[in-house]
Amino acid sequence: MRVFVRLITAVAGVVVAAFGALLAIESAWSLIRPGARGLIVGPAAVRDALSGFSWADPPVRIIAAALVVLGVVLLIAAIASGHRELRLHDPAPEVTVTTDRRSLARLVGHQVRDQDGVAGATVTAGAKRVRVKAAARFREPGDLRERLTSTAERAVGDLPLPSTPKVLVSVSTPKERR
Repeated sequence: MRVFVRLITAVAGVVVAAFGALLAIESAWSLIRPGARGLIVGPAAVRDALSGFSWADPPVRIIAAALVVLGVVLLIAAIASGHRELRLHDPAPEVTVTTDRRSLARLVGHQVRDQDGVAGATVTAGAKRVRVKAAARFREPGDLRERLTSTAERAVGDLPLPSTPKVLVSVSTPKERR
């Protein structure tokens, strides 16, 4: 989602910058030579191009509907891509403490990777769930899943979070990783 928002933002920025540059050039030209035809487009050319359309024409309505849909999609993308921070208990009324999802995932990941029998692990974290995908070093993981679950739950439980996220742990053995 973040790549989509960055791409749309870049394209929208280029379009707005080009339109703004065109408007600035035309405005400056009309100040320098009042009454003359526009430098690039000119108001007469725009008026002539748009005079053949009415608000009741199907192409105008389709373009308007497409712009409304595009606006709603951009609004949803902007709202959904916000930087989500996890709020921690405040140590004092005038102090706000937050952390981000990546920091929580790193904290849990370091503690999970330090356990015996873990070849590697990936951790994704959110406000409601922490997901750990660990790779066992040996074919028989034994009680590795339970140990990793308790380690991850302890790491999350040690943080002063208002609500403790659910910890989900999955372990794959070397035989399964082919």
